Amino acid sequence: MKKYIDQGKNDTRSGFGDGLTELGRTNPNVVALCADLVGSLKMEKFIEENPERFFQIGIAEANMMGIAAGLTIGGKIPFTGTFANFSTGRVYDQIRQSIAYSDKNVKICASHAGVTLGEDGATHQILEDIGLMKMLPGMVVINPCDYNQTKAATIAIADYEGPVYLRFGRPKVANFTPIDQKFEIGKAVMLNEGTDVTIIATGHLVWEALIAAEALEAQGISAEVINIHTIKPLDEKAILKSVKKTGCVVTCEEHNFLGGLGESVARTLTLNHPAPQEFVATNDTFGESGTPEELMEKYGLNNKAIEKAVLKVLKRK
Repeated sequence: MKKYIDQGKNDTRSGFGDGLTELGRTNPNVVALCADLVGSLKMEKFIEENPERFFQIGIAEANMMGIAAGLTIGGKIPFTGTFANFSTGRVYDQIRQSIAYSDKNVKICASHAGVTLGEDGATHQILEDIGLMKMLPGMVVINPCDYNQTKAATIAIADYEGPVYLRFGRPKVANFTPIDQKFEIGKAVMLNEGTDVTIIATGHLVWEALIAAEALEAQGISAEVINIHTIKPLDEKAILKSVKKTGCVVTCEEHNFLGGLGESVARTLTLNHPAPQEFVATNDTFGESGTPEELMEKYGLNNKAIEKAVLKVLKRK
């Protein structure tokens, strides 16, 4: 299989911050709003260079979404920043009514998603946000895998006309995608071609999927690994092409199996090409306090869990 090199661990939230800074230099219509979490969202450099294009809303996330929607009327491209939990669950009504229903060009940028938020615990670790956001008509949902891809996604969504949910995380993770790789909304990325099983992963689980594929190769199992950075719109063509070849699939996400990437893949397969599927995701549960590594291990969200799921799904072919 193709070997991917960790270019140096970095957090995906820094990819967002650096992408936003670059947009500040190239797109005068981009403005930023934050709900009292500038440091956590890595927005300092954008603010330093564009103080007149930044709005500190304070701990008033619902107001932030309404203000962002209003700014679009004047031609601005607002990027909102707060934790994923506060970007979705806390303000769902405002997003539904003022942004999605009204088809406003707001970019909802959500950090600290999933259990890898770590020690802050279950109240801050949202595991249902992908489901909430993908159910909103017209909402694009993006979950990039590393620093490079998050930076590229941040820059790309500024050119997309319509509401976008961009999800990223807190911890430093492997940075392995090419720095110059073009980010195409709705276009899956083939990371490794295989013949025995398809592994479809998103976010932090993409690197874990590559580690699992390498371990499986040592056992004589050829795993195809696909990075689904855009959960909606889903690249159904890439998924079906792969599963028709391999005959089975494992989906991997740092999210509840209810409502996430796995469900979207299952729907695609059910309607077009039924095949055995296993889910690597949290099992209808909240998280808890702990280190990211401890929580990924406990909730079965790492390469070992993916390897186990592959061995299980192969028996169902």
